[in-house]
Amino acid sequence: MPRNAVTTRDLILDAALSVIHTIGLGRSTTKQIAARADLSEAALYRHFSDKAELFLCVIAERLPQLSMALQDLTGQVGHRSVRANLEDIARVALPFYNETLPIVTSLFAEQDLLAQHQARMRSNNIGPHRALEQLAAYLRAEQRLGRVSPRSDPEAAAALLLGACQTRALTRRFLGESDPPASDERFVKSVVRTLLEGLAVDSQD
Repeated sequence: MPRNAVTTRDLILDAALSVIHTIGLGRSTTKQIAARADLSEAALYRHFSDKAELFLCVIAERLPQLSMALQDLTGQVGHRSVRANLEDIARVALPFYNETLPIVTSLFAEQDLLAQHQARMRSNNIGPHRALEQLAAYLRAEQRLGRVSPRSDPEAAAALLLGACQTRALTRRFLGESDPPASDERFVKSVVRTLLEGLAVDSQD
């Protein structure tokens, strides 16, 4: 099969994302998703055991890859500047949260699906806590190299950066607004600059 060939699994994931964006996660059914992909529902279940697994795969494979960016951050310890590395994470986090928040928040209206999702996250050690842990681990590594103040709290700093991106995305979704790329870039630079004032190494230490 050619490397770029579209598989049945790809078709299902694309259809799932389209249906979820159109009518919301709670109202989406595997029957509707299969129909959007022009497949039988039985074909869908040959690739995904249930709606919860399909939802997790949509998040992991069809949305901006914050987790991958955070994994790549490990290789940047001691390289480039801390500012540049954090700005890159914020640039990925903004579109990630903008896309995922409407989907994820709808889970709270679907208690059975939420419980399935929570169980899968626990068994696979995935979820929003992992992003915080990965970013905090990067900051601790930079701290050991003396590029981040020893007085700073890496966990708090990670929460401040990712929390700021979540808040911006959530506010825009509530207001039904969007910001031009230049506005997002100003936000990225401003929030990272403000954060770094608390992470900076004190020359008197």
